[in-house]
Amino acid sequence: MRGIINNKQRVAVLGASDKPESYANRAIRLLLAHGHEVVPLNPRLKTVEGLAVIPDLAQITGRIDTLTLYVSSRISSTLQAAILQLHPGRVIFNPGAENEALRTILDEHGIVTENACTLVLLNTGQF
Repeated sequence: MRGIINNKQRVAVLGASDKPESYANRAIRLLLAHGHEVVPLNPRLKTVEGLAVIPDLAQITGRIDTLTLYVSSRISSTLQAAILQLHPGRVIFNPGAENEALRTILDEHGIVTENACTLVLLNTGQF
């Protein structure tokens, strides 16, 4: 047990998807079910699971506790400056989204990083 029972976060999902079978969409639904505020990000979508989608990181206002990545390292590398500017409390590199170069840079800037699965973290009470 983590000791904090009601640790609701504001979570940005980079690579949000409107396809119910995708891991990003499953994460959005599970985050919402756990009471977290979800900020979906995708330049090609307008809504996901009834939430307005933000097209890019620079348009996010307010604090982001967790940024969870569902994009390739090729894409996340191009977003390094925007992620540093956002300065989320932590960044989760989901399976397939690992990017050690970006992870090293974020760590150097005091941003906590994890190679982990958001779904597993939520389902096991480790989020």
